[in-house]
Amino acid sequence: MNLLHFLSGRLVKGVLVLFAIAVLNFFLIRAAPGDPAQVLAGEAGAADAQLLEQLRQRFGLNEPITTQLWIYIKGYMTFDLGFSYRQQQPVLSLVLDRLPATLLLTGAAFVVSLALGIVMGALAARRAGRWSDSLITTLSLVFYATPLFWIALMSQIVFSLKLGLVPNVGYETIGANNTGLARALDIGHHLILPALTLGLFFTALYARMMRASMLEVAGADFVKTARAKGLSPGIVSRRHVARNAILPVVTLAGLQAGQLVGGAVLTETVFAWPGIGRLMFDALVQRDYSVLLGVFFMSSAMVVGFNILTDLVYRIADPRIEAGA
Repeated sequence: MNLLHFLSGRLVKGVLVLFAIAVLNFFLIRAAPGDPAQVLAGEAGAADAQLLEQLRQRFGLNEPITTQLWIYIKGYMTFDLGFSYRQQQPVLSLVLDRLPATLLLTGAAFVVSLALGIVMGALAARRAGRWSDSLITTLSLVFYATPLFWIALMSQIVFSLKLGLVPNVGYETIGANNTGLARALDIGHHLILPALTLGLFFTALYARMMRASMLEVAGADFVKTARAKGLSPGIVSRRHVARNAILPVVTLAGLQAGQLVGGAVLTETVFAWPGIGRLMFDALVQRDYSVLLGVFFMSSAMVVGFNILTDLVYRIADPRIEAGA
């Protein structure tokens, strides 16, 4: 079964999953307490019945729930995510404006967490039972158990306010008007702290998985054969143990990649990072249903995309796996 057929099958399943998620999100949002019309009327300084009815009629909130669902699904089929009555902009434009910042943050956090996790796990496995193994394992447990918001706040206090090594909040320096490489470096400087904070939890997870996987593979027959042939411990560890032990880590990383978007909500709020996580938080406070549904849908699409990419990477990493598996 060729790769094209594999991808087409995964895409069809992904579309069905997104449709189910979209319908579920619609009913969950409608079941939440709060009336967006009352929020808008309150911001306008008036909340009489006539104004509330006008607002509901303008934004289709007075339509039957089935009609609202049909309009919602029909719009999504044409990539129309609706209109934000709070921002007075199409939801798709709002999401696309914020999406690059979120992708940059989650992508950097993913790369950092996976690289650090694999390296730390490999070091712990090669020094199993020694003090360095205990240190890495302890740090992994601490980062895994510590709440993300606490790490974010403490990292701001220590590395920004006390040491002044990195910026405290924001996407880039306000008023600097940097362009080209200077702007890229400025954004990268602001990215360090939120990316590391978001990636620490997953670093701990990947390190523990890599350590356990390497210790398991190290006892396999083909590894014993490689040692019997006289290969050096370094070559055995890199070519035979690590290459096979990394497969479960890649699988876990792909499944966990979507959770980075959820973690980005809190991280973007703490660090004032202008991504879709911050947009979703603001929309939740403002009862902006259209924006919430649009962000949920885009987040779900990113998770589905990450899972398909994981399947491809897993197949490349282990050619023994058939494309249709």
